[in-house]
Amino acid sequence: MTLIQNKQYITIPNALRYKQITMNQISNSLTRQIFFILVILSLVILIFWNLKTFIPSFLGAYTLYILLRKPMSYLTITKKWPKGISAIMLMIISMILFLFPMNALIQILGKQFLPYLQNSQNIYIYVQKFIHDLEVRYGVEIMTQDNIGSVSDWLVQEGRMILSATLNSLGLVVILYFILYFLLTNGKNMERKLLSFLPLNDTNTKYFRKNLQSLVFSNAVGVPLVSLFQSLVALLGYWIAGVDEPFLWFVVTFLVSFVPFLGAMLVYIPLAFVLIYNGHVPWGVFLLLYGFIIVGSVDNIFRFWLLKKIGDTHPLITIFGVIVGLKLFGFIGLIFGPILISLLVLLIDLYNQEYSRTEEN
Repeated sequence: MTLIQNKQYITIPNALRYKQITMNQISNSLTRQIFFILVILSLVILIFWNLKTFIPSFLGAYTLYILLRKPMSYLTITKKWPKGISAIMLMIISMILFLFPMNALIQILGKQFLPYLQNSQNIYIYVQKFIHDLEVRYGVEIMTQDNIGSVSDWLVQEGRMILSATLNSLGLVVILYFILYFLLTNGKNMERKLLSFLPLNDTNTKYFRKNLQSLVFSNAVGVPLVSLFQSLVALLGYWIAGVDEPFLWFVVTFLVSFVPFLGAMLVYIPLAFVLIYNGHVPWGVFLLLYGFIIVGSVDNIFRFWLLKKIGDTHPLITIFGVIVGLKLFGFIGLIFGPILISLLVLLIDLYNQEYSRTEEN
């Protein structure tokens, strides 16, 4: 008994000492990990801050990579083409399909609106005259002179900001295609390595990859197709109603139609009131009815059908994404803004799936 008691008396302190040593080792290991993570995060923030100008290039390259990944696999695996030639060919096709039309739209808008943005007094005079004529005709005060000046200054400031971001984004196209070339030629290995860094289990990693591809297709293909179809229908109405320069307003409608439900209304309602103001009351009423009934129905029905096929994006995500994207990237932010917010929502969803279940278990 004495020996057993002595043995127990000796063993218990040893166990406590061993437990304390183990806890110290875990604590030291955790401290080293936290320090290492902080160093990595500091370097990432430093690099990100200095390369923030090139964020549109990275986003654009990855978006095009997602869209061109299957054609690249077809050319390299099925047709046995060299990776370099396949990548260059797909890059040229993407320039023809995406870059040249976008550049044409920017040129059209810049030619029409740049003189007004360069001289804000033009906008102030036009808005002042338009509102004054309405006040005289209907005998009501719509806005004071100070409010007119504030609205004009706001329009000029926002227009200059969007135009400046657009012109800067055009200068990043070369970097975009430089990145895209390496993504197409070595994208699978890079993608596999990046996915391995995610702190997610295999199921959630596959879920992230699938939904990332879906949100890119939805915002980069689905939304522009809806906007194009809606603006084509609106163009027919502009032409029938006799709107001046209908093709210009077709371009404007295409751009604002990225905002769901309200986008096209921002164009055809003012145009209808301008027709009414100029004495073309029947055509103004026609354009209002055409916009609300035909253009609005096309937006709701076609948007619902197509985005359900490609990948659904909540309208609020699109609206806030367009606002953020325009300020950050210019016109190209119409696509990248919603992608960023959709990615944020996806990451929050993954966090809940990954860690809330872990805590429950």
